[in-house]
Amino acid sequence: MKNIKLSVLDQSPVHDNQPESSGLFSTIELAKACDEVGYHRYWVAEHHATPGYASPCPEMMVNNVAHATKRIRVGSGGVMLPHYSAFKVAETFKMLEAFHPGRIDLGVGRAPGGHPVSSAAISAPRQTVPSEYYPSQTQDLIGYLSNNLPEDHPYSQAVVVPTDVGAPPVWMLGSSDGSAEMAGVLGAGFVLALFIGTHDRPPEIIQRYRKAFKQGGSLDKAEAIIAVASICADSKEEAELIASSHTYWKVQAFRHGKIDSFFSPEEVMDKKKQLSLSDQAYYDETLATMVTGTPEQCQSRLEQIAELYDVEELMIVNVTHSFKPRIASYKMLAQQFGLLNNI
Repeated sequence: MKNIKLSVLDQSPVHDNQPESSGLFSTIELAKACDEVGYHRYWVAEHHATPGYASPCPEMMVNNVAHATKRIRVGSGGVMLPHYSAFKVAETFKMLEAFHPGRIDLGVGRAPGGHPVSSAAISAPRQTVPSEYYPSQTQDLIGYLSNNLPEDHPYSQAVVVPTDVGAPPVWMLGSSDGSAEMAGVLGAGFVLALFIGTHDRPPEIIQRYRKAFKQGGSLDKAEAIIAVASICADSKEEAELIASSHTYWKVQAFRHGKIDSFFSPEEVMDKKKQLSLSDQAYYDETLATMVTGTPEQCQSRLEQIAELYDVEELMIVNVTHSFKPRIASYKMLAQQFGLLNNI
């Protein structure tokens, strides 16, 4: 098996029943640890008014994480582009690139990332950009970053500064064939999200992305990453218990539209007894989509996923109630994969 790069997608969860802002500082602490043990990238997510998650501003987290780390690439996973002006996003990430040359990634998505009211408030008094404009927005973003828009573009004379730094690569986050082919046509990187109820996506998605890829966009060649949920512990049973907090959160959020903070595994075990048979089935199915187990078990399954999709990089998502088992999980995986040996 070829060497696999492991990266991190951090949704900045709020741990241990602490105040919301604590999740921001947990992100910094985890990023520093992942930098030290050899992870390749560290991306931060965008969530608006979502209980359990602390960060609505990935661009600010990118800046703080990059300042706190030394080697690891840092990026957004992602900026929810329909909320914003592509020009302004380009300006922000050009500045980040100036401060941290060669270390910045710009991941974008089109999901709202929160409650509809929050989405409307972000754009007010303007309307949120309809999702069908997302491809052209991303194309504009790539053009702005390199100051290379077509001459007939209405804003071709708009200059993104600073002009003397490189353009951070653009990555598109998605879970479907359409997203993959779009990323390919635009010459962007592609991250296939298998952690949001889309674990059964066929490997042909990555093949279609590579087939559709056109040079002249953000990257010189097609690059694909698989994002997967994984929790590593001393035993399979312990890993599944740790994973129960996020699993139960998903049951309530996706089955009932009820979003709470994360309950402890002990609380979840009590609450599980009250679940309906259909909710219990959804819980079991959701838990099964996560890669859980000992370091050896997780490595085996993760390598299978990388081989199935024919990728050289996996992005690990790990959401827990307590911070201690979360950081321990990332460290166990790093040691098991020998990440420091691959730097």
